[in-house]
Amino acid sequence: MLSRISTATVTRVPRVAARFYSEGSAGSFRGEGQGDSFTKREKAQEDYYVKQQEKEKLEALREQLAKLKQDTADLEKHLDSKK
Repeated sequence: MLSRISTATVTRVPRVAARFYSEGSAGSFRGEGQGDSFTKREKAQEDYYVKQQEKEKLEALREQLAKLKQDTADLEKHLDSKK
């Protein structure tokens, strides 16, 4: 029973928010091929920032997963020793 509960909590993955980009100074839509160098640079900076944030969140989730797996293994070992 305990292993099913801990497995269910470990397998849940949080959802990641969608990315939003600024499209131009007037707020009008511009195609991907259009735009000045400032717009392209701004989009690249936004992409880089979002990627770094997602990388940090992913690393934190991996650490949590490792800790939960270790806790689960410790609990199962403890239960096996009680039998």
